[in-house]
Amino acid sequence: MTLIKSISGIRGTIGGNTGDNLTPIDAVKFAAAYGTFIKNKNSEKEKINIVIGRDARISGKMISNLVANTLVGLGINVIDLGLSTTPTVEVAVPLEKADGGIILTASHNPKQWNALKLLNEKGEFLNGEDGAEILKIAENDATIEFAEVDDLGLYRKKKNYIKKHIKEVLNLDLVDKKAIKKAKFKVVVDGVNSTGGIAIPALLKELGVKCIELYCEPNGHFPHNPEPLKEHLTDISELVVKKKADLGIVVDPDVDRLALISEDGSMFGEEYTLVACADYVLGQLGGGNTVSNLSSSRALRDITEKHGGTYTASAVGEVNVVQMMKDTNTVIGGEGNGGIIYPESHYGRDSLVGVALFLSHLAHKKMSCKELRDSYPSYFMSKNKIQLTPQIDVDKILETMANNYKNEDVNTIDGVKIDFAEEWVHLRKSNTEPIIRIYTESTSQENADTLAERFITEIEQIIQ
Repeated sequence: MTLIKSISGIRGTIGGNTGDNLTPIDAVKFAAAYGTFIKNKNSEKEKINIVIGRDARISGKMISNLVANTLVGLGINVIDLGLSTTPTVEVAVPLEKADGGIILTASHNPKQWNALKLLNEKGEFLNGEDGAEILKIAENDATIEFAEVDDLGLYRKKKNYIKKHIKEVLNLDLVDKKAIKKAKFKVVVDGVNSTGGIAIPALLKELGVKCIELYCEPNGHFPHNPEPLKEHLTDISELVVKKKADLGIVVDPDVDRLALISEDGSMFGEEYTLVACADYVLGQLGGGNTVSNLSSSRALRDITEKHGGTYTASAVGEVNVVQMMKDTNTVIGGEGNGGIIYPESHYGRDSLVGVALFLSHLAHKKMSCKELRDSYPSYFMSKNKIQLTPQIDVDKILETMANNYKNEDVNTIDGVKIDFAEEWVHLRKSNTEPIIRIYTESTSQENADTLAERFITEIEQIIQ
């Protein structure tokens, strides 16, 4: 079964059987449930407006047409941005004074996947309560009422919103366009043949950066696994060295994750994208607070404290990071997967903002990408999982682990995170399958792997 229903939307593989995969019927069903939710929430309004946009997946146009016409059938006006990015849609919702938004993308999943990601009127992902209500409406489709012929919604396309998004980025106070242009950077861009191939080169052109394009044709045929991890990025790593570029920029298909390659072809590290951008923002502002999730690197905490700010960890999930950022008046935050959230722009992960802030930082530092990376605290992560049978009580296991380490610094807002002096372990249960995820971080890869093995062994002893 590859149809995953969650509070943040619905995702699955194209084709197959209804209810098991993301079929046209499932796309219509959940678009109708979301549209009904938005209408119920804005019952006093005569007309509802919803922004939609999609990445370049092969199935994107089909899913977009299904979603758009379902909303029109509900009497909702649709503003279709066409080929777009997740952060572009997030920016467009408030600019268009819309009541919500739907992003049609499965993010870093392979090409056979697609998804409906759901936004509120602020252009932010829905909270758990709202997401649960939409799932409830979808399961009871008798509550969905379509419009009569005279009350159908209007559909209109709105082109060039990526250009508007770029203009918004360039207008941010801390984006130093002059310094970037003066630095005369040469950059290789891997857009994984999706909309990042449109947005990132266009942004770099506006910043006066020489751009060498790799896989930037938005045809949806991903040339490698689209998750921007080291093992998937050998082509750009080699091209950066061959072209003697200053760095490489990699984004996922919907452009909310940013990975960087140093001039020697080594990974700057997704975890350190946020660290570098935070270092720049905090340095320019003279301090400030930061947030990332519990599974992100300790390096952000170190950099934040160096600037005199306070670091806070949130539960995993963008909506949780955003809420914690608002609660702590955070100036920059995000996730360790290369997701930069800069409230001065908007509360969503945005690779365009990340690129502009990072290049500003590099231009100010007047050092190479590798030198900048080497200037930060070095931590190493290990990511593992334990497969369990459905009968095993995962919550009980996590409760036992928390109790076993009660004399350490233990955080239980999302699974169990145990902080030691020089390393940490985070244990989380999956929401979709019977597994425990085990994330560790330490001062060397060997230590991180050893810590993971230790906790795997301890959990297996509890199970026996």
